[in-house]
Amino acid sequence: MSEISLQRIKRIPDCIYEQRRLDRFWFFLDLCCQKGKNMLKGIPDLLSPEFLKILAEMGHGDRLVIGDCNFPAASIADGGRNIRCDGHRATEVLDAVLQLFPLDTFVEHPVIIMDKPSEQSELPTPVWGEFSRIVGKYDSRGDSAVSYTDRFTFYDLAKKSYAVVSTTEHAYYACIILQKGCL
Repeated sequence: MSEISLQRIKRIPDCIYEQRRLDRFWFFLDLCCQKGKNMLKGIPDLLSPEFLKILAEMGHGDRLVIGDCNFPAASIADGGRNIRCDGHRATEVLDAVLQLFPLDTFVEHPVIIMDKPSEQSELPTPVWGEFSRIVGKYDSRGDSAVSYTDRFTFYDLAKKSYAVVSTTEHAYYACIILQKGCL
């Protein structure tokens, strides 16, 4: 390599090398995870390469929000990590995530569901039963791993989360936070 080429390379910031490495990663994941042509065993099709990357980046204690169609995901994520899962229910996303995502065993309730206000106490929320059933499928604590919190406390917790997933879930109060544990 000529001296001029070496000087040019030295001027390229490290972030460009990192970007090239990430581009190769994205290309590989995109090839492996094309919808209906998943080449990785056990990876649900609805988990995009971007979604898998975020799940892999998350550490113990990090939180993931799965929001319904009314959840203000973009403003809660505030320009951060907002994954779109258009055309999918929150229950589908929860089931796909929990196939790969261990729940935190160091906290009593690693799953938090947005509770309805007292003035809507009669509003049916069958999705909560679906959430509990799915959690029980992947965590031996079942219902005892799940807690409920009011809308504004939920929003405060969501703002501190690692990522927010937007779904097109139409069920009432179908917003849930998962806290990641260790394998």
